[in-house]
Amino acid sequence: MTASNSPIRCLLYPSLGEVREHVRVELFARALSERMGRPVVMSMAPTYEYLEAELASGRVEMAWGTAEQCNAFEPKARAVLRAVRSGSCYYHAAFICRSDEPLTLETLAGKRVAWVAPRSTGGHLLPVRHLESLGLRPDTLFSEQRFLGTYRKALDAVMRGESDLCALFCNHKDAHAMRATLTTYLGADAPRLTPFLFTIPTLADGLILTKRMPEADAQALISVLTRMNTDGAGLEMLMGPFRVETFVRSPGLDAPASGPRPTGAAEYLAGELDAEGRCLRLWSPSGRAFGLDMRGGEGRKLEEVLGTAASKPLMSLLDAVLRGGSDGRLEYRLTVNGDERVYAAEITPCAPSPGDPGVRLGLLVRDVSGLRALEDPLYRLASFPLLHPEPLLELGMDGELRYANPATHAAFQDLVEKGAAHPLVNAAVVWAWRGAPPGEPPPTVHLDGRYWELTVAQLWDPPGLRVFARDVTLRKQLEARLFQADRLSALGSLAAAVGHEMNNPLAFVLANLSYIREEMDRLKQPLLDGKPVPRADLEDMLEALGETVEGATRLKHIVQDLRTLSRKPPEHRARVAVQPVLENALKLLRGELQHRARLERDFHDMPTVDADEARLTQLFLNLLLNGLQQMDAQDAAHNVLRVAAYTSEDGEVVVEVQDSGKGLSQDALAHIFEPFATARPNSTGLGLSVSHTIVTGLGGTLRAESREGRGTLLTVTLPAAVPVAESLRAC
Repeated sequence: MTASNSPIRCLLYPSLGEVREHVRVELFARALSERMGRPVVMSMAPTYEYLEAELASGRVEMAWGTAEQCNAFEPKARAVLRAVRSGSCYYHAAFICRSDEPLTLETLAGKRVAWVAPRSTGGHLLPVRHLESLGLRPDTLFSEQRFLGTYRKALDAVMRGESDLCALFCNHKDAHAMRATLTTYLGADAPRLTPFLFTIPTLADGLILTKRMPEADAQALISVLTRMNTDGAGLEMLMGPFRVETFVRSPGLDAPASGPRPTGAAEYLAGELDAEGRCLRLWSPSGRAFGLDMRGGEGRKLEEVLGTAASKPLMSLLDAVLRGGSDGRLEYRLTVNGDERVYAAEITPCAPSPGDPGVRLGLLVRDVSGLRALEDPLYRLASFPLLHPEPLLELGMDGELRYANPATHAAFQDLVEKGAAHPLVNAAVVWAWRGAPPGEPPPTVHLDGRYWELTVAQLWDPPGLRVFARDVTLRKQLEARLFQADRLSALGSLAAAVGHEMNNPLAFVLANLSYIREEMDRLKQPLLDGKPVPRADLEDMLEALGETVEGATRLKHIVQDLRTLSRKPPEHRARVAVQPVLENALKLLRGELQHRARLERDFHDMPTVDADEARLTQLFLNLLLNGLQQMDAQDAAHNVLRVAAYTSEDGEVVVEVQDSGKGLSQDALAHIFEPFATARPNSTGLGLSVSHTIVTGLGGTLRAESREGRGTLLTVTLPAAVPVAESLRAC
């Protein structure tokens, strides 16, 4: 990748947390890319510390930093562009409390404060510095200090009564302006909070351009950023991610906290016309529009001032407004200084002035070229959920349906009707409230014969859930076939051992039945003739019958164990005690164990797990068979298979299967859980792959440790079953 097309990487600090801000950030990056001729990639830093580390290491070209970070990195940066809000690149912090519980500086003792983040200037550092300048230490002043991550969360905490006050940046020490800022965060709830104290000013936050960026690129970027909202391109909305009007190059840390906002070359034209298109008034902030000088245009016709090309569309719009008597709007393209520009024009009839019956019309023309250039990426961004082929929905934390794309409504036609009671919504909300540990597989919902795997993402500002549903029916069917193939493979491996296991009871059952038949033939005639039969003969026959029943019962148990392994798994899990399942697996392998290794058992008390007994049996059989097959039958006298089961310190169930076989190479160990990975000629290579799938499907882990010449240790960790009361609370 060459320097000309390599991306400019920009990091944003994490308090920009609202959904709409993420969309604006994406559009802002696209606008910069268009103007710089290089891709600009913006991403959110997970923490303030991460952003500082990336800046210090020189791994990013640009970063949106707090005021403190801008101050710290300004001496070693290529440039720092400070945010301009309400005409100033300085700002204050305001202390905010509930309107119905007003506070003052004198009543702060013992109150609970909600800060934004330790590195947030307006949300923590500036108010703390202000209090300390007044001789007040927050550690002793407040009864509780919490960091909530974003301004919105801190304001919500105060509104809900969880905290008594918080701090919010403000551009001017004015209560009315502060209420406007509160409205941008809280909407109709803004009157519930009020400012009661303002801090001293500080230089604003802004964009840090690092020396990783070449000087020429930095100068081009500075030109773009300082003109982006003032060049008439209609890009005001793109400044929304930063809640700023424009950027200005930092005046330096020692500059006075005042000074006019720098003027930009905003290209828009405002005026007042008569019915013939004569300019009664004409004004442009820069004095220029359409590449022409607009000064001295009063009293002249539009065509004389603007020229034919620029005025012709406006005169056409003026005629339409005069005929229709209502507002008129028009967009048109015009080549100015060799560049094709897009202009949006509005003409509105003015209210008649007393004593002046003449027609007057207001004119406003703006350059919206930049905004129109972003329409394609904007529509593409907006169309992603609409045209996505799989269901995508957004929920409130209570299951309220906020949005569902067309694929969602097509797949779940009863979603709107059932609302929060819909199985898919319920599964997503329960999953979110339960707080699944990292690595746990996503929830799966079975509806109308299809399986839907849910990916649940948490939204923080405002709180909610974004849910992606993927149809995994085909995968589930393939998994079922794979499990069945592995079961058949395991049954084949068990055939010899189980055959031997069944042969012993079957042999003495047949022998006893043959003996009883012979005795009955011998005693038949005496019994028919009514002659007495020796008591000892009858007792021998009854004893043989008892042994036959025992043998048949043993055969029945073996068949039941095999049925547990071979039957298809049910659709719903149940609470399963691990030790009996492990014992059954060992019983099935008893014959194989007798001829191959000595068994060492170390079982302790364990909680139950949420699982399917058949799959759990299959899991343990696979692990036990793998251990046995790793050991040479000719060395049976020295072979040891150790099986341990216990509860970990975290309350999870742990099962260990360790053999004393030849062990595995590091290469073989790296691929041990891959399908068909086996070194044994008669093995399918499915056993450990399926076992890994079963364990991860239960939210557990399967680890393998091995060294050549020292055997292999397989460790299963399964989460304990969630108590019933806790499950109900989660719902």
